[in-house]
Amino acid sequence: MSQTASVWVVLLVALMAANLPFFNDRLFGVVPLATRPKPLSVRLAELVVLYFAAGGVGLLFESRAGQIAPQGWEFYAVTGALFIVLAFPGFTWRYLMKHRHG
Repeated sequence: MSQTASVWVVLLVALMAANLPFFNDRLFGVVPLATRPKPLSVRLAELVVLYFAAGGVGLLFESRAGQIAPQGWEFYAVTGALFIVLAFPGFTWRYLMKHRHG
């Protein structure tokens, strides 16, 4: 896979991972929870775990392309902020839009 394709794959994985906690009431989209709807604290914890999972996919592609570059705190601050921005559509759909119940 080319480097351009791997960048797009990582971005698509990050977009899906960032919105997964907001589009379902299951833990990581798989495990049903006793509480319904899922609390915001659980959604944010999922967001943190999925941030590192998406980063792991990026790390895998980087290691396959060559040497892994060392990263400082700035990298994690920027990618964390980007991940939160990618989660905005799911957050908007879950908390800011009116849904019909019944």
